[in-house]
Amino acid sequence: MFDAVMHAAAHKPLMGVCVGMQMLLDHSEELNTPCLGLIPGEVVKFDLTGQMQPDGSRYKVPQMGWNQVWQDTANGNPHPVWGDVPDGSYFYFVHSYYTRPSDARHSAGLTDYGQRFSSAIARDNIFATQFHPEKSSEHGLALYRNFLHWNP
Repeated sequence: MFDAVMHAAAHKPLMGVCVGMQMLLDHSEELNTPCLGLIPGEVVKFDLTGQMQPDGSRYKVPQMGWNQVWQDTANGNPHPVWGDVPDGSYFYFVHSYYTRPSDARHSAGLTDYGQRFSSAIARDNIFATQFHPEKSSEHGLALYRNFLHWNP
């Protein structure tokens, strides 16, 4: 698997989803796991103990549900894979960990769940999401369509 992912990352557009996004960074707190190092940064476990959501309920980990994703414009413009997906669209998440890229320019999407975190990352020919586009209705399908037409 390692060789296949590294070959793809070197030669063609690569998309990672959920754990596929997490494995692109340098290191994960989950079982103290080294990752592929394609995007500098780390994967960190949510620690939301005692924090309350705006509706008064406690934050749950793993987070399972719909959250808004804000297109990160640290590089001046939203990443081209966002295309016609409206900023602030809702996507479906199932996760206990989040990514923390070392370079803010690699963040392509932001989400708030007890704290703000990078829910999409990008670098060169790589685009990855913590959320599941395949479970995210029309916006998720649009994201996949945009990725298929992306020419980095």
